Amino acid sequence: MSDLFQTLSLSASGMRAQSARLRHVSENIANSDTPGYQRKLVAFEETLQDGRRTGEVTLGNVTLDKSAPKQVFDPGHALADDSGYYDGSNVDLVVEIADAREAQRSYEANLKIFDQARQMSSALFELLRR
Repeated sequence: MSDLFQTLSLSASGMRAQSARLRHVSENIANSDTPGYQRKLVAFEETLQDGRRTGEVTLGNVTLDKSAPKQVFDPGHALADDSGYYDGSNVDLVVEIADAREAQRSYEANLKIFDQARQMSSALFELLRR
């Protein structure tokens, strides 16, 4: 029985982590046209309990992508220098959409595992009631 509850806990931690990842991807997409915006990168960390691995994951530190921002030519922009360029964001929409799709698929996989474990525990309780 504890294995079923552990499975529920593991898949729930995966869903929480992917949800947070998707939130940061959404922020990156929303700010892709913001001058000087740096892409946020997320990392996952495995949860330890009493020095032992639990298999659960949590969202680690959120870091900023250090790649160079795109140079945008717009002489009329308030941030443009003497040559007419200003620093745009370093967000690549193709990469962000791919990250969003990966996070979505991982979330769906964890959801299916959660649902399957819930159905199995429900069936077990039904058997025990008889």
